[in-house]
Amino acid sequence: MSGRSTTVRIKRAYEPASDDDGLRILVDRLWPRGLTKEAARIDVWLKDIAPSPALRTWFGHDPAKWDEFRHRYEAELRERPDAVAELRRLVADGPATLVHAGRDRAHTHALVLLRVCGGEGLRAES
Repeated sequence: MSGRSTTVRIKRAYEPASDDDGLRILVDRLWPRGLTKEAARIDVWLKDIAPSPALRTWFGHDPAKWDEFRHRYEAELRERPDAVAELRRLVADGPATLVHAGRDRAHTHALVLLRVCGGEGLRAES
């Protein structure tokens, strides 16, 4: 990544797309229910970066499991270096938006991806 700041946003798939989103990257394994491709305006769908079905099922969006989920998901991502490298490459020229379908903004895997992707050079906006 270059030394300049790249804006990476996190947005629910059901929120309207905007021109400020930049590259819209769907980071879920499943397509968002009831959403057309035209409405979603997804540029890239990275299924392999999403949590495994087993991890997703175990987590069940239970906030009490969030810390353990993050730990397990980060371990999964270490096993998928190609997918992480692809995400980093895609957001490097920013702006970019990580798009997910989850309702709970405080406990979404997209937050983990933002951290894994980044640190240096990335700035999250909601």
